[in-house]
Amino acid sequence: MPFHPACHSYEPVTIADRLFLDLRRAILEGELPAGKKISEPELASVYGVSRGSLREAISKLENCNLVTRRPNIGARIVSFSTDQLMEIYQIREAMEGMAARLAAKNMTEAELAHLKSLVARHKDSMSHTERLNKTDYSQDADLDFHFCIIQGSKNQRLLTMLCQDLYDLVRFYRMRLSPAFSSTAMQEHELIVQALERGDGEMAELLMRYHVRASRDRAKQRLESMSPEELGNYH
Repeated sequence: MPFHPACHSYEPVTIADRLFLDLRRAILEGELPAGKKISEPELASVYGVSRGSLREAISKLENCNLVTRRPNIGARIVSFSTDQLMEIYQIREAMEGMAARLAAKNMTEAELAHLKSLVARHKDSMSHTERLNKTDYSQDADLDFHFCIIQGSKNQRLLTMLCQDLYDLVRFYRMRLSPAFSSTAMQEHELIVQALERGDGEMAELLMRYHVRASRDRAKQRLESMSPEELGNYH
């Protein structure tokens, strides 16, 4: 069920599909806390669904890496982990750097125009304040920027691996760990776009790698400052 996290193009068909989207939103927005054990009877009652549909939805959440299941313990919402966060950003740096290099060669003029307009709208929203507020940030403007470049790479495997297999977990961390989008990050976006416009794949890759590393450092700093309760160390 490929879909990218900003536009949610995945269309639910079954009760389990709709429940998956509801639970996914609840996890990403913090309604279901990190590390919390999943109670099937409780959730089935709250959402008014059968245990079968719930188990199917939970399996989909496992595939998105938002739920973990262990023998004799059961299913839990994923917890925060510095090691896991670093692994995510290592993968993002390599793969999104590659995507930027390919996009410099393969993006169409229409795709570049769309990317530039996206950055312009994002910049305009910051024109009166130094930082976006939380509501604006939660709408995935930054991830949408990254998705456009990944899509522009014309590499379907990259698109699947990042947007289907990884980006929900990226959002899980970012909704809680990342500070508001800064003018520095905006400048990094603009430099990446300029490299793409020139068709300079090497520079686009270098700039994207730097941008992802900077995001990683901000997220890591926030994670290391969180309390055990915020981390979701449930027992």
